[in-house]
Amino acid sequence: MAITVVAKIKAKPGSEAQVESAFREMIPKVRESEAGTLSYVLHQSTQDPTVFVFYETYQDQAALDAHGKTAHMAETGGKLRGLLDGRPEVHVLKVVDKK
Repeated sequence: MAITVVAKIKAKPGSEAQVESAFREMIPKVRESEAGTLSYVLHQSTQDPTVFVFYETYQDQAALDAHGKTAHMAETGGKLRGLLDGRPEVHVLKVVDKK
């Protein structure tokens, strides 16, 4: 069954461009190399430009687990070191009802 993840990441004020750049470098790698990733979409808050939100859908738990273990995720984590205001807020969701 598909799994959805909503991840909220808050950049330190003034580091928004660096955080966005790191995400933009990672996104194509996710989309090109992770067959189990069904969608991987980055948003930025219109009310608070330090807030980024990923909406992600994986075909199953194994695909989500694999995503977290990729080299590009580790590389991005290194680029973000010192740029974030706290830890990411991650919600893993299951579908309750879908038309």
